[in-house]
Amino acid sequence: MTQPTTPAGPPAALADALTAEYAAIWAYGPIGVRLSGAARAAARDAEAAHRRRRDTLVLRLSTGGTVPADRAGYALPFPVTDRASALRLAVEVEERTAAFWRAALPHTTGADRDQALAALVEYALRATRWRRTAGITPLTVPFPGRPG
Repeated sequence: MTQPTTPAGPPAALADALTAEYAAIWAYGPIGVRLSGAARAAARDAEAAHRRRRDTLVLRLSTGGTVPADRAGYALPFPVTDRASALRLAVEVEERTAAFWRAALPHTTGADRDQALAALVEYALRATRWRRTAGITPLTVPFPGRPG
C-alpha cells in the first residue's frame, strides 16, 4: 500500500480509496494466520468490513467512474512472522487505509463525503483497538489518517 496522492476530483479520490481497500483485504490474510482467539476473530471482522467497503466503492464507481483493478499481490512493509508483527501490521493497515479516506474528504461531497468520513473514523477506531491489543502506546494519534 502506498501513500495517498492528491486526487483530481471525487471519482479519483474514491478510486484511490478503493486501491487502499484492496491492499487492506490482502494484508489481512497474513495477519489472520498469525493470530488466534479474539484477535483472529477481530481480524476476520476487519477484513469483512474492508470487503463491504470495497464492494460499495466498486458499485459507486461503476456507475460513473473507472473501477481500478485489484492487483494479484501486495508487498508488505515488513515480514509477518509472529503475533506481534501481525498486530503491528494490522495497526499499519488501518492507519494507511484511513489516510486514503482522509485524502478523499476535501474532494467529495454529500454521500461520498459521508462515506469517506465514516471510513476514516472506523479505521481510526480499529487502529486504536489493534494498538491496545498489541500493547502499543500511545493508543491514539492526534490526527488519524494524517501523513506522519
